[in-house]
Amino acid sequence: MQSRTPRVPQQPAPYRPDIEAELTAELASVVAGARRRALRDGDRQIDTAHLLHSVIESDPAVRAVFDGGPQVARVLGYLVQRSIGYGLRWQGVVEDSGALPVVGEVDVAGWSPGAAAAMRLALTRAAARGDRRAGGPDLLAALAADQGCRAVEVLVRAGVDTDALAGRLREDFRQV
Repeated sequence: MQSRTPRVPQQPAPYRPDIEAELTAELASVVAGARRRALRDGDRQIDTAHLLHSVIESDPAVRAVFDGGPQVARVLGYLVQRSIGYGLRWQGVVEDSGALPVVGEVDVAGWSPGAAAAMRLALTRAAARGDRRAGGPDLLAALAADQGCRAVEVLVRAGVDTDALAGRLREDFRQV
């Protein structure tokens, strides 16, 4: 018996490299944490503030880049406030600072354009030192590079000198 429904040829899905496949196990865990945060906050996409929150909480190497414990505590304090007041204006609005140049395809389902661009930059940074997988410091450097993203807004409000932070991350990069 033949179906009466006409057969429509299916178009192949556009090729999008899975950026999550190129992450260290630790950074993949960071992304999973950011995804949980986005869902809990009622956000449709992982944004740079979700990534920042997760990478600071889970990676000691990232926390070591800051100016000590009090600075990390202030940043985490702002990030925690996101769901109870600070950052509520971000809900329902897609993050796209436009500050980072788009490298390749950044239309990644479930990721804001800013977060996808930051992850691509983290992967580029890892590749520049000869590593196939990006780690937490690579992601933090990429987040700090986008002066218009939500993560940098949080850092600045918490009193972090993002230029000094980026300088420390560049210095760490040279020592690898």
